[in-house]
Amino acid sequence: MTEEPRPTLEAVAARAGVSRATVSRVVNGDPGVREELAGKVRHAVDELGYVPNRAARSLVTRRHDAVAVVIAEPETRVFADPFFALQLRGISKELTARDVQLVLLLTEGRDDHERVGRYLAGGHVDGALVFSLHLDDPLPGIIRRAGVPTVFGGRPGWDAASGERSAPYVDCDNRGGAREAVRHLVGLGRGRVAHITGPLDQTSAVDRLDGFRDVLVDVDPRLIAEGDFTPAGGERAMRELLDRVPELDAVFAANDLSASGALRVLRERGRRVPDDVAVVGFDDMLPVAEQADPPLTTVRQDIEEMGRLMARLLLRGRADDSRAEDGRTEEALGSGPASVVLPTALVRRASA
Repeated sequence: MTEEPRPTLEAVAARAGVSRATVSRVVNGDPGVREELAGKVRHAVDELGYVPNRAARSLVTRRHDAVAVVIAEPETRVFADPFFALQLRGISKELTARDVQLVLLLTEGRDDHERVGRYLAGGHVDGALVFSLHLDDPLPGIIRRAGVPTVFGGRPGWDAASGERSAPYVDCDNRGGAREAVRHLVGLGRGRVAHITGPLDQTSAVDRLDGFRDVLVDVDPRLIAEGDFTPAGGERAMRELLDRVPELDAVFAANDLSASGALRVLRERGRRVPDDVAVVGFDDMLPVAEQADPPLTTVRQDIEEMGRLMARLLLRGRADDSRAEDGRTEEALGSGPASVVLPTALVRRASA
């Protein structure tokens, strides 16, 4: 069976009654074409089912209309944690609205880092969005050597990264949100407040631990147990805390998944929540927080919006990106490629 030939720029030009150059400018988003002619071209494109050749287009525009999303976690973690799904959804929505492809790259070991470096340096994408970095992660150096524009999800923690205009990032107020969570527990009259941290090689976990200590300056170190942002990590940390300090009466967990693990252990040990032990999480991921038993009081960060802002911050410097920002985004992004820190808010439910 013979395939029908793909419509060409020349065919669109003939159907619209304009020059090939005019069709090319309209297809490539050049604003300098009269609306009457642009309308004829768009109508001809629809009639013929013309699809631009991205490879040829990239030779002209020097753009690939593709962005790499690099997550510094293994596949099993990425697809099990709803945080990543929410952030990817925000990124995908923004890229789709601008007809830019998302290329997902995951890293688990040294070979993956080298593969990502080769791909980015190969000129396949216009930039990279990178998140879930660990402090000893080689990715920042690899990406810097690849020379692609980059926006990070979360405050960078490598040496001299703070304040680098070359390393813009999007994050939430982790420390302030943690302070609000702990003040809430103290305000309930709880006197032995414990903390389940995230992995302390990530800046978000360090910032939330710092916020905890801002409120409880002289906290007993036995009331702090390291977790890993997973339910299993929350379970392990909760058992450690109960074994060390059985009389604890409140727990601030560094994320909702850790809090869900803590709730399971508290039920196993016969502790009533919130009567015996009040529990607060961080994230406000609705599938986790609302379905917890009891529903989880937590600190809300707008994860999907953070993903959307990462993509917008990366793309806003493109010469053809003339779309107006909405009010909230313009206020968040400001006038230059600076970093963005979004506010958090405590959401009260039955657990505290």
